[in-house]
Amino acid sequence: MSNAKPHNLDAWLTLLDSVRLPIPRLSHDKVRAAISDRRRSLRDIADLMQHSPALVLSVMREANRHGASSLVEPAESLEVALNRLGLARTEQLLAQLPAQEPQDIPLALRQLQMISQHASQQANGMFAARLARLWQEIHWGSLLFLSPLWPLAATYPALLEQWEQRVVHQHEPAAKVELELFGVRLVRLCQALAEQWRLPAWVLHGYRLLLSERKSLVQVLHIARDNEHRLRQQQQLDDDPALRRWLNQPANTILLANGLALAAQHAWVNAHMTRWQYLTSLYLQAPLEQVQQQIHQHAVLSARLHAMPDLWHPARSLLWPWHVEHQPRDAQPAPPPSPEALVTWRKLCGELLAEPTPFNNAMHLTTCARDALVACGMQRAMLLMVDKTLTSLRVHQIAGLPKEAAALSLTIENSTVLQRLMAQPTQLRLGAGNHAQFWALLPATLRGLFRGEHLLLRSLTNNGRVVMLLVADQGGGPLAEVSVQAFGKTGQCIERALATFTNRSR
Repeated sequence: MSNAKPHNLDAWLTLLDSVRLPIPRLSHDKVRAAISDRRRSLRDIADLMQHSPALVLSVMREANRHGASSLVEPAESLEVALNRLGLARTEQLLAQLPAQEPQDIPLALRQLQMISQHASQQANGMFAARLARLWQEIHWGSLLFLSPLWPLAATYPALLEQWEQRVVHQHEPAAKVELELFGVRLVRLCQALAEQWRLPAWVLHGYRLLLSERKSLVQVLHIARDNEHRLRQQQQLDDDPALRRWLNQPANTILLANGLALAAQHAWVNAHMTRWQYLTSLYLQAPLEQVQQQIHQHAVLSARLHAMPDLWHPARSLLWPWHVEHQPRDAQPAPPPSPEALVTWRKLCGELLAEPTPFNNAMHLTTCARDALVACGMQRAMLLMVDKTLTSLRVHQIAGLPKEAAALSLTIENSTVLQRLMAQPTQLRLGAGNHAQFWALLPATLRGLFRGEHLLLRSLTNNGRVVMLLVADQGGGPLAEVSVQAFGKTGQCIERALATFTNRSR
């Protein structure tokens, strides 16, 4: 596969259609054994397969491609797809798919597939019981709605991370960011790939709604926001029968479930989640409080079935009261550094800024830098330097961490967050609003040392390239703003000290 990133729709379709998604080895082995067992029914095999979303997609794509030249409708369920393919062809397909241990499958892909599983749980719980005869369409459509993004997460996870950072957290216009990163709007790419794969009709309906029926969506949302006046809502819908019919389409459940699951990844209380909750409440003609309770219950059920230690499931944050942004009720910001500590901090920063440099060697310099971080209120700190090959980071100084941490080495290519930090000088602050997005993308060894929701990371440059990474926190709890500001200034002082030390003999 070429390393050149596609920049237009046709190139993306060619690339993403060629990706063979990896299957967890355990699922792969169980399904192969079940296919070889003549006592197992298609329902049994389908039940085993659905534990691996990538396997479901591969089978349904193959079945629909197999029947693409006929007048046969796309398979709406996994059982129909299996019946079309036959067990012999299914076994051949399975042999062609890579089987890997979960930890070897790209983390961004597993995270996105878990969101799809959460969406399917929401769809089954919120809508399938009410639309019992349509449960197959609801179940498989909700699981596969985001599947066009799966091969993108497997091949270019950093692009999706950049999109999330810029659109979700920095509130840049999605259209502008997507054209810069992909050369095409993501929804248009997903729609085109879903059409090429002949995914279930309800999946295509969801993308069509987002692309060409936004006016109706905005009208419905306007009515949905008037949640405290349900009679008035009903009257508005009665006055516009076409809009009422549009809202009541069963296929809308797929988009609602995925909207809820995606919004929950970022927070349970924000504008995105509120919007999808209002729409779901209007669709179900149910009180908002009741809908919220059901959504939370289904999130917990999804976590029980699909949560993994290195993935973020939003059900975790249901343990925290929302009015304090997912922080425990008694979690107050750390106390600011004492006046005496700030005097020490200023003295150490003065040494870092001194010219000529007072430091005899790099260890002398980083010891002063570590002490400055501690003086400004950091309870745990780590300073890492990039090696000569620019492929890994090695610890130079630690504070408040176990002695074993001093021997730690981090491979940069194994973490998209480290890649971003090492590409250019950056400060990243983890907290309630973005912990879910970045925590799982950090190296596991780093997560084990800095347990908690709040963390600071800052990469520093010298002579035009990133050479050092600072990692620090205040015990994992909310950070004191004075200390956060001092952390940033300390980073600036360390950069200045590195430049002065490097150029001392020139």
